[in-house]
Amino acid sequence: MGLQRLDGTVALVTGAGAGIGRSVCIALAAAGAYVAVTDIDPSAAGRVATEVGTGEAHELDVASESQIKDVVASIANERGRIDILVNNAGVGARTPSVDLDIERWNRALEVGPTGSFLCVREVGPHMLGAGSGSVINIASIMGMVGGTHYPNLAYHTAKGALINFTRALACEWGPHGVRVNAVAPTFVRTALTQPLLDEPGMTEKLLAEIPLGRFAEPDEIAAAVLFLASGAASMITGHVLPVDGGWLAH
Repeated sequence: MGLQRLDGTVALVTGAGAGIGRSVCIALAAAGAYVAVTDIDPSAAGRVATEVGTGEAHELDVASESQIKDVVASIANERGRIDILVNNAGVGARTPSVDLDIERWNRALEVGPTGSFLCVREVGPHMLGAGSGSVINIASIMGMVGGTHYPNLAYHTAKGALINFTRALACEWGPHGVRVNAVAPTFVRTALTQPLLDEPGMTEKLLAEIPLGRFAEPDEIAAAVLFLASGAASMITGHVLPVDGGWLAH
């Protein structure tokens, strides 16, 4: 169990004001990390930071290069280090492709792979300089398959890109002691997914794809992130860990 302790480390989590991000912050803090809770909604970030008890809140839109630079600099200057980065922020665009406007397409890519790139670019010097660190990208099983029960091309594209982003960065940063991995969840019960699950017949269709017969809970995704962030995963990099109840086993 000691291998999963994170005492003395500093973690930055994006999209952390609710759902998976909130649970990740709680898990990392419980393991001993100091957590920088960032979210586009500053009040949501503040609530989670208060709940976590050991950390700070920052307003952050990961599509804003200048905001990312400012937030990373602030955390590094105050804490002296950044050991863990969790790229959790993401958006979907559940629309037929012929009706998908360029603004929604661009937003999905800006918040997903581009936002993750900007975060790793700014955090990278702190990890590379220390010769250690862990980056965990929150991907999706939808980045590993081509379809589900509704069209969501921009989301599939963004998450697929994030998966190969993970592999490429792991190869680049591995020789410098920095590990880069991804977690690929199935459908998770959060306020964000509830409207989808409430659609007539949708829950039944999705559960039929999951051998374990249920949706994931945010804490279960957070547990995978904690594992990959910790010393228990010290020889794991470039890996995509599905937390999917067996969806991809079909």
